[in-house]
Amino acid sequence: MRHFVRHLCRVALLACILGGTASAALAQAYPNKPIKLIVPFAPGGFTDVVARILGQKLSVSLGQPFVIENKSGAGSTIGTDFVAKAAPDGYTLVMVSTTHVISPSIYPKLPYDPIKSFTPVGKLVDSAYVLLANPKVPANNVAEFIALAKASPDKIHYASSGNGSSQHLMGGMFAAMTGVKMKHVPYKGSGAAANDLVAGVVESSFAGVPNAMAQVPAGRLKALAVTTSKRIPQLPDVPTMQEAGVPGYSASVWLGLLAPAGTPRDVVMKLNTEIAKVLSAADTKKDLYAAGVEADISSPEALNTLMVQELDRWGKVIKDAGITMQ
Repeated sequence: MRHFVRHLCRVALLACILGGTASAALAQAYPNKPIKLIVPFAPGGFTDVVARILGQKLSVSLGQPFVIENKSGAGSTIGTDFVAKAAPDGYTLVMVSTTHVISPSIYPKLPYDPIKSFTPVGKLVDSAYVLLANPKVPANNVAEFIALAKASPDKIHYASSGNGSSQHLMGGMFAAMTGVKMKHVPYKGSGAAANDLVAGVVESSFAGVPNAMAQVPAGRLKALAVTTSKRIPQLPDVPTMQEAGVPGYSASVWLGLLAPAGTPRDVVMKLNTEIAKVLSAADTKKDLYAAGVEADISSPEALNTLMVQELDRWGKVIKDAGITMQ
């Protein structure tokens, strides 16, 4: 019996050694083929721009192409679900935004769990949104904008990249905190929303910094405030929402990288390490600045904690603002 027990112990030890060797070999070999990076939003938007910057840098760093594939729709849930069901081998990833933790409160029957269905790789960047208005809107600051909206309930429209998007929630939170009634107009992507804002089809939008940088200096749009608690370097003269008279308003949009649940730890950490390297490079920082974002890489565990916290936070915002699918 003792000989049998010793034999079992040897077998278990050998299995552990072989398992560790296999895991190390996988990490060492990874990646040995192209990696698909899913962007669950339309091309040209905030997330897409950052994905293409990161993908290009990682292609060089890791020696394999990062193929960007846009799978938009249903508040980013279509592309995200695709990755949730992909093989957990590190070759299919998704770049999610704050929308990832908003969707569960907007779409109660999601085909995946926003936390349990994924293996976090790391947080990537943070960014403010900007309250933009068409020049024809007779308001040059937030106080005048609020007064105008209160004087004409539901006459002011705000465009977003879609129902349940970060832009949608920024506007909903603004309306709830200021007591104004505004009409939400969802588009299929932030690019289409920005085009109609410039054309005057809609009066306002909580838009990404790149849209503001492209239109505000030329006078095609007015920047009334940024959503973060601090001013941003790209638009230093634009006040924060709190400075502009909305106490307590503070919100940013973040991007993170997720892999399917069960992706090996060694693969995740190799990705995290390479991402930290490329995001800290001077040329990457320059590209991210132009895209209106700031690098903020985190550990996988920190991203998981952030997602859990943000899930609760935005769920409360949605409930308090009475936001529903339209």
